[in-house]
Amino acid sequence: MGTGSRLAAAEAFRRSVEAIEQGRLIHRESTTDKEFHFQNWFGDRLRELDLPFEAGGRNSYPDYRMVQSTDGFEVKGLAYPGRDATFDSNSQMPSGFHNARTIYYVFGRYPARPDGDSYPVLDLVICHGDFLNAAHDYQHKNKNVKAFGSYGDIMIRDRKMYVVPTPFRLIEGAAHHQTLVLPDAHHPGAGFLELGPFVRREAREIVIGYTFDLRSNALTPEKVPNPRAGQEHRFRAWRLRGSSDDPVSLRRFDSSEIELEAADDFIDE
Repeated sequence: MGTGSRLAAAEAFRRSVEAIEQGRLIHRESTTDKEFHFQNWFGDRLRELDLPFEAGGRNSYPDYRMVQSTDGFEVKGLAYPGRDATFDSNSQMPSGFHNARTIYYVFGRYPARPDGDSYPVLDLVICHGDFLNAAHDYQHKNKNVKAFGSYGDIMIRDRKMYVVPTPFRLIEGAAHHQTLVLPDAHHPGAGFLELGPFVRREAREIVIGYTFDLRSNALTPEKVPNPRAGQEHRFRAWRLRGSSDDPVSLRRFDSSEIELEAADDFIDE
């Protein structure tokens, strides 16, 4: 990641923190706007920096693609209180690199039940995509199976959705603050305070496939030993000087919790 990449992420973070402190509110068009209101808020911060970018359409990835550097920002708004430990990604597997771009994820929490269509950003995390997933070789593709059903004319779409832990689940001390997470070797520049390093280690096994039995509705993963098992990926957390210096650390994480959280979140109300 070059100097331009660090500058774009750090300056976008700086401007976002300033906007929060200045009381710049999220504005939603209506109560049916459940996806783009925080994304638009972050886009306004990029415009204020006069950083040229291209905005993607629905289901495109990432949401914002910078023009003068090979950076991209994927934006995730999270209602609080509510589901903020995991998020759904149905357009791309999270990663720090995609299509020759460095990818940053922007997470902002906002009130779940505001009293109007304008409300504040409660807290913010911008993190390098490698913090969520360090694998860069996976290619996301949706496939299909034909000739299903009694007449053999129904198609089953294999449309993948990835349920991913958010930094608010992964990091102790992220809630109610604004935090920037970068790979260990990268410094955001002047005006930032380092709050501490942390390490994510690759798992012993990786999933390389799965099968689904339509008779029993059983989904069975196929796993192999991870050739990079135990490899360490080091990151550091930063805040602007003058912000809170409360420490941050990596939480202990049990991957089985993702299944339970996702199951609860997908119950129809």
